[in-house]
Amino acid sequence: MDFDVIVIGAGAAGMMCAAQAGLRGRRVLLIDHAAKIGERIRISGGGRCNFTNRIVKPEHFISQNPHFSRSALTQFSAADFVDLVEQYGIAYHEKTLGQLFCDESATQIIALLKDQCDKGQVQWAYPCAVHRVEKTPQGFALDTAEGRFSSQSLVIATGGLAIPQLGATPFGYRIAEQFGLNIIPPQPALVPLAAASDEVATFSKWAGNSLVVRTQCGDNTPQFRENLLFTHRGLSGPAILQVSSYWQKQAYQGGKKQPICINLLPDLDIPAWLQSHRTSKLTLAQLLAQPEGSAWSKRIAQAWCELKGWRKPMAEHSNKEIIAMRDALSAWMLIPAGTLGYAKAEVTLGGVDTRALSSKTMACTTVPSLYFIGEVVDVTGWLGGYNFQWAWSSGWVAGQSA
Repeated sequence: MDFDVIVIGAGAAGMMCAAQAGLRGRRVLLIDHAAKIGERIRISGGGRCNFTNRIVKPEHFISQNPHFSRSALTQFSAADFVDLVEQYGIAYHEKTLGQLFCDESATQIIALLKDQCDKGQVQWAYPCAVHRVEKTPQGFALDTAEGRFSSQSLVIATGGLAIPQLGATPFGYRIAEQFGLNIIPPQPALVPLAAASDEVATFSKWAGNSLVVRTQCGDNTPQFRENLLFTHRGLSGPAILQVSSYWQKQAYQGGKKQPICINLLPDLDIPAWLQSHRTSKLTLAQLLAQPEGSAWSKRIAQAWCELKGWRKPMAEHSNKEIIAMRDALSAWMLIPAGTLGYAKAEVTLGGVDTRALSSKTMACTTVPSLYFIGEVVDVTGWLGGYNFQWAWSSGWVAGQSA
C-alpha cells in the first residue's frame, strides 16, 4: 500500500500527471471518488472535447497572478498535446478562434489518457472516497474506503465546484486549508447570467434567439465577439460565458461589479450606419433585420425597438433619438442579477492561491512534495480549449517532479 506518488482526482489533470510520473518509473496510485472516470471530458464540446486551442497564451487565463501559468504552458504546450493526439491517430478539426475538437468522440481523449497511465503502470482506486489526509515523516498517509495508503508525494487534482451533478466537491480546497494555504474565494465562471427581475419577462419572450455581439466588462479587459443567446432566465452563449468570468473576477478583487457592455452591431461603424439611413422611410427594426444590419431576426428587431419606443421611420426621428439609438446599439449596459450557478458553469474561478505554489512544478512551497494542479488552482481559462490545456500543462509539469 506504499507508493511513490498518490494522485487524488482522475480527471484531465490527474490522469496526465499520474501517467507522466509513472512513465518516469514512479510507483503511482490514482484515486477518484467517482465510479466513471473522465466524465467532464466525455461531455465536453458537445461530446467531441475541445481539447486545446491553436494559440494559448497566459493572457487567455484569469488569475490573481496573471504570469503564473506561463511556465507550465511553455513546458508542455498546446502543440505538445496535439502531437500526443496525433500519435494516437485521433482525427480532429479546427473550429472558430483556434478551437480544436475530436472528429469522432471525446472518449478518444479519455482512452488516450488511460493508455498513457497503463504504459506508466499506474494503479487505480475508484470509486474510492478519501476520508483523511495526514503528513508523515516519509510523506503522506491517506485513510480511504479501500484502506490506508502512503506515499512520498501527494498531488491534488480534484477540480473545482462546477457541474456538481458530476460529483464536484470542495475536497481540494479543504486539503489546501488543512496545510495552511490560502484560497481565493471560488465562484462559478464561464456561466450564463441571470437577468434582473424587471428584465426576465422580456428576455423570456426572446428565448432561443441569438445575436452576434461584442462584450466587455470593465476597462482594460478583453472584448469577445461571439454569439449571445437569450434564455428564459437571462443571457447565455459564448459572448456571455466569456465575459461572465471577468464580471465575477471583480468581486474577488474587492471591487464593485461593473455593468457588462454589449455592442449589438460589432461589425458596423454604428454612427456612420445610422447617419446613412437618416432619411430612410424604413424603421430601425426593419434596418436591423436586413443583412447589413447584422441580420437580426425580425422578431428580436421589432421587440427591441418596441421596448425602446422607436417605431417611426428613421426620417421622422429627432437627432436626440438617433443619438440614443447610437448609444443603445454600441453600448448596451447590463447589470446581471447574478449567475445561474455552478450547475450551469463550465469551470470555477478562484481556488488555491498560486503564491503558495511553484510555477515550474506546481509543488507547494511550504509543504514538501504536496502538489495542486488543474482547476483546483486559481488559474481559469477562457472558453475554447484553454482550461483543458491548463489541465494538460499543469498535470505534465507536476508529473515530471512528483
